[in-house]
Amino acid sequence: MEMQQFYYDNKIVKKFIYASIVFGLVGMLVGLILAILFLFPNLTDGISFLSFGRLRPLHTNAVIFAFVGNAMFAGVYYSLQRLLKARMYSNFLSNLHFWGWQLIIVAAAITLPLGYTTSKEYAELEWPIDIAIALIWVAFGINMIGTILKRRERHLYVAIWFYIATFITVAVLHIFNSLELPVSALKSYSVYAGVQDALVQWWYGHNAVAFFLTTPFLGMMYYFVPKAANRPVYSYRLSIIHFWSLIFIYIWAGPHHLLYSSLPDWAQNLGVVFSIMLIAPSWGGMINGLLTLRGVWDKVRTDVVLKFFVVAITGYGMATFEGPMLSLKNVNAIAHFTDWIIAHVHVGALAWNGFLIFGMIYWLIPRMTKSKLYSDKLANFHFWIGTLGIILYSLPMYVAGFTQASMWKQFKPDGTLQYGNFLETVTQIMPMYWMRAIGGSLYLVGMIVLIYNIIKTVKAGSTIEDELAEAPELAKISTGRLKGEKFHPWLERRPIQLTLLATVAILIGGIIQIVPTIMVKSNIPTIAAVKPYTPLELQGRDLYIREGCVGCHSQMIRPFRSEVVRYGDYSKSGEYVYDHPFLWGSKRTGPDLHREGGKYNDNWHFNHMWNPQSTSPGSIMPGYKWLFANEAMDYSSTEAKMKVMQTLGVPYTDADIANAKQSIEKQSATIEKNLYNDPDFVKSYDDSKKKAAAKGEVFVPMKDREIVALIAYLQRLGTDIKVKNNK
Repeated sequence: MEMQQFYYDNKIVKKFIYASIVFGLVGMLVGLILAILFLFPNLTDGISFLSFGRLRPLHTNAVIFAFVGNAMFAGVYYSLQRLLKARMYSNFLSNLHFWGWQLIIVAAAITLPLGYTTSKEYAELEWPIDIAIALIWVAFGINMIGTILKRRERHLYVAIWFYIATFITVAVLHIFNSLELPVSALKSYSVYAGVQDALVQWWYGHNAVAFFLTTPFLGMMYYFVPKAANRPVYSYRLSIIHFWSLIFIYIWAGPHHLLYSSLPDWAQNLGVVFSIMLIAPSWGGMINGLLTLRGVWDKVRTDVVLKFFVVAITGYGMATFEGPMLSLKNVNAIAHFTDWIIAHVHVGALAWNGFLIFGMIYWLIPRMTKSKLYSDKLANFHFWIGTLGIILYSLPMYVAGFTQASMWKQFKPDGTLQYGNFLETVTQIMPMYWMRAIGGSLYLVGMIVLIYNIIKTVKAGSTIEDELAEAPELAKISTGRLKGEKFHPWLERRPIQLTLLATVAILIGGIIQIVPTIMVKSNIPTIAAVKPYTPLELQGRDLYIREGCVGCHSQMIRPFRSEVVRYGDYSKSGEYVYDHPFLWGSKRTGPDLHREGGKYNDNWHFNHMWNPQSTSPGSIMPGYKWLFANEAMDYSSTEAKMKVMQTLGVPYTDADIANAKQSIEKQSATIEKNLYNDPDFVKSYDDSKKKAAAKGEVFVPMKDREIVALIAYLQRLGTDIKVKNNK
């Protein structure tokens, strides 16, 4: 049979690896800054774009989509070509994918610190960037499918099944979760509200972890681990069971993020059932990976790449056992909203994703430069300091999580809370936050060592060029099943049928969970007393979103005695019907705010936002001094926001929209008047007036400043329905 010569595209792989390394360093550095801000909350005092609330989504997006995402594309582009014995379908699409993805990352790095965010976890980017993500993702998919169709290898290897499922599912998740109505160039509102928005978001959020951080990496595991070990995959049959059961079950598990919330019970229970079932396929994959090393375990002692791979697969096993356990209601009641979840997430991210990436880079770069790794000793140092970093990061966070949960729930014999002041639970875990910062620092040191090692390896080796290969052209063969051929081997040579079947598998769970919640109004009962936000409160809510307050505060009181006593009546689904987007939160670094309205006077909120430690000694919340700056609150967009909300079903009348400015002036004047009850405020306010007059500057009245709108929103929270007085 005549052999055809062609070149594998190594340059695109190189670009994605280098981008992954650079953005990995940036993402981890931002993560370390955030860990330090827990210890020194006012370190970036007064600098809005370096505040915790704005940097947190930058960290998660940089690590997930820039570090892990670029590494994923590098692994896919390298392995796909060799498994299919074909160059990538289009050089143009490869480069469009690379440069488009980097521009998206840069856009995220600019917009998130500036406060342009939708607040939806792992989907914070605003609508123009969402559209760009969809277009670039489609370019990646066309390139991948085009390569599959022009392949020279008949059967599609297991890794490619995972790549196909990743492309389809991420596209579906991203499009449905990002449905939003634009208000302006960088502002939009989710088309879903409250409970519906929460379900769609965590259907996306959980499966972004499943199909962006897991399935493509399982595909890479099935390629790189056998290559590094020079052994075949342990079980072909197990890989088939692993793939189909994983992609079918994973998509159902999202509601386990919303247990004991206002989500309908049937949806919560479905999430629990399928989450428990996930243990089987997840551990099937882990076992398949580890048993691939049978017969070469002695090599693990000396081969640093295999060391990284073994810890990565073990981390995957730990995280995928812990995830289903956390979805049990009795365990979730303890863990949810605590630092236990932070530990769980980072075991997956640092061990599974991080170490698989490091192992892949250490394996790939010497091969592509036709050289040896510059220093095995440095790579081993990276392995051990990285492993120590993971341990010192995660173990203190587990301790912190258990400490928080137990302190939140403890009662005295007289029936009052043992730790009634939420801050007592914060100050108790500060030593664990110190340990977390140390662990993160060690992991970052490992990353810096990798960068040095790779730079030296690249300099010593040959320039990374496209690699010559040869293979016979794929012969034409009947589309039907061959005599004696079983169904799955037939499916493996029919990429279109495999893709369609995978699409059906992932859509079933989504349709059954999402459609009834969106279509059936009885799922979300309305409460007559719940009214839309006033124009000023709507502006304040957008400020709350801009500053990332949802990263530390929840707005969901669960039906537990401890939470009802601490915060007030448990949350009802009908209270959120006008919330575009929902703001339930996923972590309590500070107390829940769903019943915040009326707990404190306007002066307390004013002083608390200027200097949280003045009202709450020991608080680790930073000040938000820019909200007090002499810049008038921009109310010009209020009418546009209300019109979009009206389109989304919020019952604003045309008269409400026309009278928005008068409504704002009236409510803000009332808050300003309330602030005059504080003599310190009066003195400070009068002094700033005199200073502005002396300098000839225009003095902006307090009622026109951002802080007033935020106070209006905070004072509204939970006041629509009668709240029991638990004091």
